[in-house]
Amino acid sequence: MEYNTTRNYLIMKEYGRNIQKMVEYLVTIEDDEERQRNAMAVIELMGTLNPHLRNVEDFRHKLWDHIFNISGFTLKVESPYPIPTIEKLRAKPDRLPYPKKYPRNRHFGKNLEMIIDKAVHEDNPEKKEGFTQCIGNYMKLAYSNWHKESVHDDAIKAELLAITDNQLEYHPGHTAHIPGPVSFAPSGNVAGAGDQFRSNKRKNFQQNKFKSSNSGSGGSKSRDNNNKHNNKYNKNRNK
Repeated sequence: MEYNTTRNYLIMKEYGRNIQKMVEYLVTIEDDEERQRNAMAVIELMGTLNPHLRNVEDFRHKLWDHIFNISGFTLKVESPYPIPTIEKLRAKPDRLPYPKKYPRNRHFGKNLEMIIDKAVHEDNPEKKEGFTQCIGNYMKLAYSNWHKESVHDDAIKAELLAITDNQLEYHPGHTAHIPGPVSFAPSGNVAGAGDQFRSNKRKNFQQNKFKSSNSGSGGSKSRDNNNKHNNKYNKNRNK
């Protein structure tokens, strides 16, 4: 009996032990034509055993690469595709050039540091003030998210001064001034719309008042009818 411990290593487990034995037999065939003919038969068998490869693009190219891999790249047959090599299989990919960023203040991150550098080198005082207020507001938000509590504005102001070497000063509650007048195009006649709104409001008030008066009179009439009916019932009952 043959045990798995006495067998050689199974290179591609999805094809099984029998396919690997067939490929090992192909290597021992000396006649080139017979070896080529048997290799084609093994390729067809490998495709039959793995029907999911038929949905893969260039599945026959993949099968030929697999048969060379199973043979340890020692099989000498003609392939319709470039014959792979063991060096190409074991080649390692190139190292990805990950960006190396080491922020000075890691609790704020690299992006905030870039914004601070841009604000420090900004020549326009209005834009510089706007950058400063945005930076201070973001620092307050980051502190609240991490510590789950509010922070005093003076602490943010002192922290920003320390980070920027007293170049940026945060003013709590101050918004950056927008240069130039801001005008909005009116949509329609604003005065006419206000008069129309007041007129509609007055009409609604009068209609509601009229409905309430009618409902009150109708209620009193119904109460009178109920009282008359009750009196008539009590008289008949006493008789």
